[in-house]
Amino acid sequence: MSIIVQYVVIRGDLLKELKWPVGALIAQACHAVTAVTHMFYEDEQTKLYLQDLDNMHKIVLEAPDEQSIISLKNTLEEKGISHKTWIEQPENIATCIAVKPYPKEEIQRYFKKFKLFKT
Repeated sequence: MSIIVQYVVIRGDLLKELKWPVGALIAQACHAVTAVTHMFYEDEQTKLYLQDLDNMHKIVLEAPDEQSIISLKNTLEEKGISHKTWIEQPENIATCIAVKPYPKEEIQRYFKKFKLFKT
């Protein structure tokens, strides 16, 4: 059986250029992951992913800016990949994308251009 993973892509410029606090950045990822898990709670892959809470696999990647998040969102929509783009309010800006759990080999190709998130 293949490994089921959840990809999370968050904007690095929020921390590095716009000087958001680390906690606020982490909250963006938490919001997106919670939302996408709720949205696809009845999905078979999500159910399998949640069966073993102590061994979940998340891959947290960095997008350089809002345009790269929007571009990824458009690609995922075009390819039929279930996800949630988190739009922070009241700023109304895209900050993060979380994909519902998928077998890694099915979706990893969409994330090749992003690097692991580092502070």
